[in-house]
Amino acid sequence: MDTINRIKKEIHKVVVGQEKMVEALLVGLICQGHILLEGVPGLAKTTTINALAKSLGLDFKRVQFTPDLLPTDIIGTEIYDPTTNSFKIKKGPVFTNLLLADEINRAPAKVQSALLEVMQERQVTIGDDTFKLDLPFLVMATQNPVEQEGAYELPEAQLDRFLMKIVVGYNTRAEELEIARRVSNNSFEKIEKVADAKELMRVRQEAMEVHLDQEIEKYIIEIIFATREPEKYGLKNIKDYIEFGASPRASIDMYKAARAVAYIKGQDFVSPIEIAYIAKEILRHRIILSYEAQAEGVTQDMIIEKVLAAVPIP
Repeated sequence: MDTINRIKKEIHKVVVGQEKMVEALLVGLICQGHILLEGVPGLAKTTTINALAKSLGLDFKRVQFTPDLLPTDIIGTEIYDPTTNSFKIKKGPVFTNLLLADEINRAPAKVQSALLEVMQERQVTIGDDTFKLDLPFLVMATQNPVEQEGAYELPEAQLDRFLMKIVVGYNTRAEELEIARRVSNNSFEKIEKVADAKELMRVRQEAMEVHLDQEIEKYIIEIIFATREPEKYGLKNIKDYIEFGASPRASIDMYKAARAVAYIKGQDFVSPIEIAYIAKEILRHRIILSYEAQAEGVTQDMIIEKVLAAVPIP
């Protein structure tokens, strides 16, 4: 727990507010899960991820996704070496610990499919050679929900690989005033390394030892099944809004993330409060809406709220 507090303190040297985003990135590190951040520009998404990497002394690389990006721009390629009359491997930016995929929804399908292997298998195939990535390895992706020019919808299979989708909101008035003062006075402190990969592994082990009661386990499964079979939970009014409910990965990720959140809060057990706290982040990118829902302006968050209200709390 001390390690988590030290990391948070370092991040907040350069990031004002945005507690939910900071916690989500820490949950991702603990659970070895990728994080998708959605928000308008200027909300410190890139700054937060960079600060996290520096506080842990991890390697960090950033890729700006664009419509003309190629898979080789990310994973690397084979280059002919005339001096040896042979090909050699030039590794791409995915060979790192924390990969920031900035505006991930601007890249075409070929790039997304190359990234999918990296995210799921944590390995890269270049030509006939396959390389395992150094651990920890996490993809922190950002996307802009406002501008749709040159943007693509991420494939459902890729969205499912993200542990959490965080919707990053604006700062409060007091926080924005503090940001303006710090920037104008150039008063941001330098981030120090306060932990390392070995200490992170210990934190992961401690977090996975947080007690998860059988009743809470059943509660998680009931929430997931309520997104697939809403009529069985008295939710006939939202049945037509859901094309596909949450996948089995949602159950797995909610198990892991609930423990991580409880650990970050200093608890040694998971309560229904932690489940409610992370439910939207775990589920909002995994529930596929029908055309009817989109036409009527129904969102995934609205559906999740109704599901949480309908499933009995243990």
